[in-house]
Amino acid sequence: MVQPQEPEFEQAYNELLSTLNDSTLFIEHPEYKKVIPVVSVPERIIQFRVTWEDDNGNMQVNRGYRVQFNSALGPYKGGLRLHPSVNLSILKFLGYEQIFKNALTGLPMGGGKGGSDFNPKGRSDNEIRRFCVAFMRQLSRYIGQFTDVPAGDIGTGGREIGFMFGAYKQMQNQWEGVLTGKGLSWGGSLIRPEATGYGLIYYVEKMIERATNGKESFNGKRVAISGSGNVAQYAALKAIELGATVVSLSDSQGTIVNQRGITIDQIYQIQSAKLQFKSLDEIISNSSAFTSQSTKCEYIPNARPWTHVGAVDIALPCATQNEVSGDEAKALVAAGCRFIAEGSNMGSTQEAIDIFEAERKSSTNPQSAIWYAPGKAANCGGVAVSGLEMAQNSQRVSWSSEEVDAKLKQIMIDCFENCYSTAIKYSAEKNSNALPSLVMGANVAGFVKVADAMKDQGDWW
Repeated sequence: MVQPQEPEFEQAYNELLSTLNDSTLFIEHPEYKKVIPVVSVPERIIQFRVTWEDDNGNMQVNRGYRVQFNSALGPYKGGLRLHPSVNLSILKFLGYEQIFKNALTGLPMGGGKGGSDFNPKGRSDNEIRRFCVAFMRQLSRYIGQFTDVPAGDIGTGGREIGFMFGAYKQMQNQWEGVLTGKGLSWGGSLIRPEATGYGLIYYVEKMIERATNGKESFNGKRVAISGSGNVAQYAALKAIELGATVVSLSDSQGTIVNQRGITIDQIYQIQSAKLQFKSLDEIISNSSAFTSQSTKCEYIPNARPWTHVGAVDIALPCATQNEVSGDEAKALVAAGCRFIAEGSNMGSTQEAIDIFEAERKSSTNPQSAIWYAPGKAANCGGVAVSGLEMAQNSQRVSWSSEEVDAKLKQIMIDCFENCYSTAIKYSAEKNSNALPSLVMGANVAGFVKVADAMKDQGDWW
């Protein structure tokens, strides 16, 4: 199951197993223990060489991967990550999380993940096109609308999806919904770029509503967000729309903080500049939206937001895995943070999760307790709209923004209710006044759905 030198996958595996063990699931249904060794091994791992030519005529070589983890609920579904850090451990962790995340959407999708250690930053459009064609030349024989439907991820945006789709169409001589995140004029879904960020906010809306018996909302809340890509941008925009003050954004080089609140115009400036791979430091130094005294942001190099934002009500990690450490979790607790929800995958270390969960368990007043939501539940809006894009492609229809947004919001509400009710059903905690564990609820709900499908199909007995 867990191989040497796979720390990210080991963390995801241990996190799932520990919460299942902490619940009453194995007491009430001991047969489910049989599933762990089966579901934790990918059905198939594909590794391949990607050779392509750069603008100087030099041959370049990268490693390509696709981890087809579980197809019990439907075709493998999960993104393609293009980043120098990509390795098999990271993709196995992402694919493992994707199985249960996709199950929580209620849509018929299995779990997988893929990508390459290719870095698109600093590359020309022609170099990226040549890489994408070479990558798809190897991957195309293993994917299809009824087999495996990849999507975008870090480093894989609309440009890369377009190049890959065009290569697949030429190689297979057919137009099919084999990739999601496509252009709107050729099969893409409206609000797909917004989906993960919007869905995250819809999930947290339900957390606030349930914790306060409907007495509070995003209005007036101070929100700390990490990251500055699609997830962070649209989570920030939706939070501001709902009356919140967003005090931070970040990238791999540093953090910007504005205690008065980052403005919508500033987010649009970041959105535009990020398309040219500019850093936040470059953006705030050269954009007129950041130069006036009232809108000026503090830039903190080589830092994440969590120890620099002061008092906050909500923290939304939206950058990458393990971006909230144990010490940073303690800082958020001390800052009065009440809701933590991950827009990134496995955004918190196990130490940080343990701190959040200990604070939740010890509280006897739900309206002042800390409540943590894991990425597999809180950020499933992105893959949910990918699933809706698959449905539109299959039916040869296109839904309006309002239709897709309404479906997304209902999926996130249903996901929250599933996590909440499952957490109550299988809770072994003695503090009856504490809020239920959403991390346990998400893990048990997703696991049981996948395990039941696997049993029906003879994968275990």
